[in-house]
Amino acid sequence: MILASEAGLITTIIITIVLIAIIGSCIRIVPQTQAYVIERLGGYKTTWSVGLHFKAPIIDKVARRVMLKEQVVDFPPQSVITKDNVTMKIDTVVFFQITDPKCYAYGVEKPIMAIENLTATTLRNIIGDLELDQTLTSRETINAKMRESLDIATDPWGIKVRRVELKNIIPPPAIHEAMEKQMKAERERREAILRAEGEKTSTILVAEGKKSEAILAAEAEKEAEILRAEAKKEATIREAEGQAQAILAVQQANAEGIKAIKEAGADATVIQLKSLEAFEKVADGKATKIIIPSEIQGFAGNIKALTEVINEK
Repeated sequence: MILASEAGLITTIIITIVLIAIIGSCIRIVPQTQAYVIERLGGYKTTWSVGLHFKAPIIDKVARRVMLKEQVVDFPPQSVITKDNVTMKIDTVVFFQITDPKCYAYGVEKPIMAIENLTATTLRNIIGDLELDQTLTSRETINAKMRESLDIATDPWGIKVRRVELKNIIPPPAIHEAMEKQMKAERERREAILRAEGEKTSTILVAEGKKSEAILAAEAEKEAEILRAEAKKEATIREAEGQAQAILAVQQANAEGIKAIKEAGADATVIQLKSLEAFEKVADGKATKIIIPSEIQGFAGNIKALTEVINEK
């Protein structure tokens, strides 16, 4: 009897544990940025988003956990051939995001591998229409074309291609060496151009400096000549003014002497003699010709005759 009771208790405990385990397995908490695809009896039932969810035991199951964050896949280098028959390797990086968990779960087997193969074929098609130089200088164009093609192809799979980048372009060794030589020649050419432009600028600046110096020297010489001419003019004016003042002073002195003689009651003969003396003093200067009035000339002749008579006696 005791053994039966203990067996019943153990059975009850086991059943309780099993029920708790079943109930626990039916409770699911979906974390942020994830989605659960739920199947019932092998067929799609619903998609769980973030939060607490319950599923029917045994008949329902979580078929797939889908990551909704943007993902990055770096594919290995792919061999491609350009339009001018140059073989090179290009590795790409694809940024994508799952927008429809149901389509992602049931759209294609191994979606990442499908994207990789699709990227390789799309890249070969695009590069096949471009030459080597265009391939090296048209990364943005290639990225845009690949993103557009991949986005259209992966839309039925519930995948949105956000961005495609050419990570690295690896040309053949011979092409790489030729490119290095070309870049070296281009750098040397630019250096020569810059050096020539520098020398040209330096020559122009030196010539402009000499021109400015010559202009300044000519202006200085002109100003010096003007100053010398003004100084000479000033000296001549002052010299003339000095001579005029000297003549004026002599005339004023003679006038004052004649005035004094008149006031002393001297006759006309004495006055005329004084006038002749005044002309004599004037002639002591730099004048080369003096005009004497006719009256004074006649008087002078009378004086000379008188002097000769006195000498004969």
